[in-house]
Amino acid sequence: MMSRHGTPRDIQRVCFQLQVDPGRLDEYAERHAAVWPDMLRAIEASGRRNYSLFLRADGLLIGYYETDDDTASQAALEQDPRTAAWEAEMAGFFVALEGARPDQGAPRLAEVFHLEDQLTALDHAGSPSTNDLRTESSDS
Repeated sequence: MMSRHGTPRDIQRVCFQLQVDPGRLDEYAERHAAVWPDMLRAIEASGRRNYSLFLRADGLLIGYYETDDDTASQAALEQDPRTAAWEAEMAGFFVALEGARPDQGAPRLAEVFHLEDQLTALDHAGSPSTNDLRTESSDS
């Protein structure tokens, strides 16, 4: 099934969080201003798209990407020799990962709302809008 914007509905949207050491925020941001080309290609080859990282002033890092198969994407990155050196360098930036690689140890956040999914469902259901319902109630 296609979404309202012509993309497949079976895309997995993945959001995760990590905690960056607050004393190393500037260095972390600098490293991500120019990620190693091999690492960029490894991420791309793993099937991840629309990948973004958001960093709050206290070190809270939120990541988001889309993929067709997150399990396969995780496995591809874990097995890709291009990722090990980058992950080893980045591991020291994170608080409380207990030896896990950042790409493997980041807790996932549950998606509770996606605008396009709900609009598509609304379009298929043909249900009245909230404004239509308010007008009907005030008329009675």
